[in-house]
Formats: sequence, C-alpha cells, structure tokens
Amino acid sequence: MSESRYGIDDLLGLMAVLRDPVAGCPWDIKQDWDSIVPHTLEEAYEVADAIERRAFDELPGELGDLLFQVIYYSRFGEEEGRFDFHDVVHALTDKMLRRHPHVFPEGTLASRRPPGVSAEQVEAHQAELENISSRWESLKAEERAQRASDGSADSVLDDVPRTLPALSRAAKLSKRAARVGFDWPDARGVIAKIREELEEVEEALAQNDTVHAAEEVGDLLFAVTNLARTLKADPERCLRETNAKFERRFRYVEAALDARGVTTSDVDLGTMEHYWQQAKLHDTPISEPPSGDRRP
Repeated sequence: MSESRYGIDDLLGLMAVLRDPVAGCPWDIKQDWDSIVPHTLEEAYEVADAIERRAFDELPGELGDLLFQVIYYSRFGEEEGRFDFHDVVHALTDKMLRRHPHVFPEGTLASRRPPGVSAEQVEAHQAELENISSRWESLKAEERAQRASDGSADSVLDDVPRTLPALSRAAKLSKRAARVGFDWPDARGVIAKIREELEEVEEALAQNDTVHAAEEVGDLLFAVTNLARTLKADPERCLRETNAKFERRFRYVEAALDARGVTTSDVDLGTMEHYWQQAKLHDTPISEPPSGDRRP
C-alpha cells in the first residue's frame, strides 16, 4: 500500500491553522511581512548551500522551507484581501508563458509545440535558441515599462532588489548598465580599473583617512565584481568557494598544530604560515567533482 502524501492544499491549510488568531501558534500569529524576510533570505542560502555540497538528500527539506516562505506571504496577502497563493501561481504561470513564445507560440499552455520534430526543424530551433536570451531580456524590459505607469522615468536598473547580497546586487546593476553600452570593452579594462581603485585605497591610507579608504574599498569590490561578471562567473559563488577553501585550509592548520599538542595561540605567524602552505598542497582543487559531503 502506497503511503499517503501531503499536497499543496494541505500546506495551505496548515498555514491557515498556524495563523488562526485563537487556535494557532503564537509565534506564527505575530509574524508579518517584514519579520519573515530575513527567514526567506536564510532559507534561500540554505538551498544554495545544499546544492553546492551536493547534499541532495537534504534538498527536498530545504526547498520545502523556501516554499513555506511563499506560503507565508500568500497567507498575509489573503488575510489582508490583497491576493492568495492561487494568484501567485497564476501570475507566475502567465509570466512564464509570455516569456517563452518559442515554446508556447500563442501564450497558452495548450499552444505548446508538439514533441518530435524533423532535422530541419531542429536546426531552425537551434538558431532560435541563440536569440532566446536577448528575447527574454526584451520581454522583461517590456514588463518593466508596463509597470512604469506612474509617470516616473523608467530606469534599466529598476527591479534589482535592494535586499540582494551586495556582491550579487553589484553584479546585477553592472550587468543592466552593460546592456545599454555602459561597460568596458574587455576584461583588461576592468583589471585596469581594479588597479586604479586599489591605488586610491593606498592613497587614502597614506593620508590616514580610514573613512575615505573604506569608501574606496567599496569601489574596489564593485570593480572586482565587474571582473567576475566579465568572466561570466557568479561573484557570490566565487567568494563562497574561497570561503570554503579558506575554512578547509585553516582547519588543516589547526589540526596540524593540535597533533603537536599546541594551538594557534601557542605559536607565531611563521609557524602557522608553514602549515598553511602544507594545507595548500593537500587541498582538493575546486574543479574536481564533489565527493560525499565535500563542497565542489
């Protein structure tokens, strides 16, 4: 006998009970739009972490936690008579149909192209795929223009969420600007900008102006983010990988010292550097496929 499985209606019903003013959970009852946002961001990061660790056994639970955030906001909207979960599903489906005219020519689920195509059709479809990215951006630009109905000037930087991590937002802002030609011609131009910003940091430090130096560090980080974008790399992932690499190597240093019966507080920097170099030799390159719970 197959085990009975819960469905989306069960989840919606569960949230309704949790938010019930009389019989619900005190913690869930007191939550609001703003209080849930930090949890949403945290859950999104936990999904990303599980994927990068290839912890697919954890992923259903992590994705469920992220979905629960959507259920929360949908419940808030329903309680205030603004919208409900079904409106969210409709809005998403409608948007995806509009943005995929190469798959749904008439903008409806029923208009999907039938499976099984000839060689000529495959070739034509491949050529069409090359235009999908630019078409996608054009469709999103049209949607932004439609939303600018209050008479204010529309900007290519609209809809870049302010709550994104700073590195991700920097990458998105610069990518939007690059679409209209505000960009360096190649990576060499970005590298020159990085050197320029680093020199400005050094000048500020030479004047003992730490406030200005901190500002210039921000400019330096923005320039480095642009280099990652130019290389088609995600700056957030680049830094996460470096964080993981640093952690692996520093833990190696600690373990090596522990084997000698000492700790980091018992030795000088030169000793720690010695074991750090050993850690680099023993470290697993990021490019190798993940194994078990090791990060890629």
